[in-house]
Amino acid sequence: MKLCQFGDPNREKPGLIDGQGRLRDLSALRDAITAEDLSPAGLATLAAIDPDSLPLVPGTPRLGVPYRGISKLVCIGLNYSDHAAETGLPIPSEPIIFLKSTTAICGPDDDTIQPRHSTKLDWEVELAVVIGSEARYVSEDKALDHVAGYCVMNDVSERAFQMQSSQWDKGKGCDSFAPIGPWLVTADEVPDPQSLDMWLDVNDRRMQSGNTRTMIFGVATLVSYCSAYMTLRPGDVIATGTPPGVGMGMKPEPVWLKPGDEVALGIEGLGRQRQRVVPWPG
Repeated sequence: MKLCQFGDPNREKPGLIDGQGRLRDLSALRDAITAEDLSPAGLATLAAIDPDSLPLVPGTPRLGVPYRGISKLVCIGLNYSDHAAETGLPIPSEPIIFLKSTTAICGPDDDTIQPRHSTKLDWEVELAVVIGSEARYVSEDKALDHVAGYCVMNDVSERAFQMQSSQWDKGKGCDSFAPIGPWLVTADEVPDPQSLDMWLDVNDRRMQSGNTRTMIFGVATLVSYCSAYMTLRPGDVIATGTPPGVGMGMKPEPVWLKPGDEVALGIEGLGRQRQRVVPWPG
């Protein structure tokens, strides 16, 4: 099942993608897709709906974040060994956790707004794991039972801000730095999250190519690990790291995003995103 929300910002309607890839309107049955809908019972209720009974949505409306109710966005740094190598940083012995602000979250095709004083704007295609049932001190063998599904995410980063201290959050949490979507693909449609191809282009030039099989710490490990340090609630997101090919790792010189650039990215079976970089208004 592929769940989404569509329409103008802050006025999105709930929807789902049918078997032919068409957008269907769920708004006659519910006001929104919420974190509560991501529980096993909630997903079972949604799965029981016949997509053919729902009206088709005409045109190509804006897609928003696929559901409401993200209480926290947990990110994992340097989780691909070849990405760690390109940054010149050691391979971590255990997951590196940082948080992105929830105000960074936006729709999958919304503009990326370059912050004031930004000089090193960068990209990172990532597999986002969406929690469906509360997780606290869960074991690895039970961890995937707590996953509702998966999304594409771009962990947009401002490296100059990020590297100003040992804490990365300042360079990771700016407005528009966490586009999520285009939809949430439920876990039953992703039998192995460790075998997904992923890619990212800048101005139609391929920058990142990778596969989730090269993660240092897999999805089950990350859910279990994070749940030992914080309660993971339904709707929470874990962004699992990026493969090589980020701008700061380009040789002989880094490549940074600038207004007018276009970034396209996707993950096998999870859809694709496209963002245009724009300057901070005013």
